[in-house]
Amino acid sequence: MPLTTLDPMTALVVVDLQNGIVGSSFVHPIEGIVSRSRALLDAFRERGLPVVLVNVAGVAPGRTERQRRSEPYPDGWTEFIPELDQQPGDIVVTKRTWGAFASTDLEDRLKSMGVTQVVIAGVATGTGVESTARQAYEHGFNVTLALDAMTDARPEAHDYSIKNVFPKLGETGTAQDIIDLLATRSA
Repeated sequence: MPLTTLDPMTALVVVDLQNGIVGSSFVHPIEGIVSRSRALLDAFRERGLPVVLVNVAGVAPGRTERQRRSEPYPDGWTEFIPELDQQPGDIVVTKRTWGAFASTDLEDRLKSMGVTQVVIAGVATGTGVESTARQAYEHGFNVTLALDAMTDARPEAHDYSIKNVFPKLGETGTAQDIIDLLATRSA
């Protein structure tokens, strides 16, 4: 569904733009994803709206067919990239699963602030972003996805999420669409 509105209390959630991940190979150039995410961060911060920075520092328990990381992450791996310009007022969530709501207090923190909608950006589209969007939707938040502020290492995962999953979870638009809607709303 195309972008139509933003609730009065909308939070921005930026997923996994951290040192240990942004150096990976992605379908879209990461510089553009970072630049558009930063533009969203600036727009939300200028308006005093909540900003959530999410990093990942582990994996969910359970068996999978894929081998899991057994050695500790290198120093600085979980730190947010400097381009995000982390601020003292930003909400920081460290997850150990794909989604930012599972096994964290993010839902309670946002709802205690009166947040009813989340805008989501980051990496990877088919895992961290999609899982966070699904969980937000299941917790009753209105969901908006900044399609040009996300990417994945797997083109098929990125495309599937955008074409088949995200339209069922909420509204979609570009980072600029979201920024423009914020500007008209607060004018």
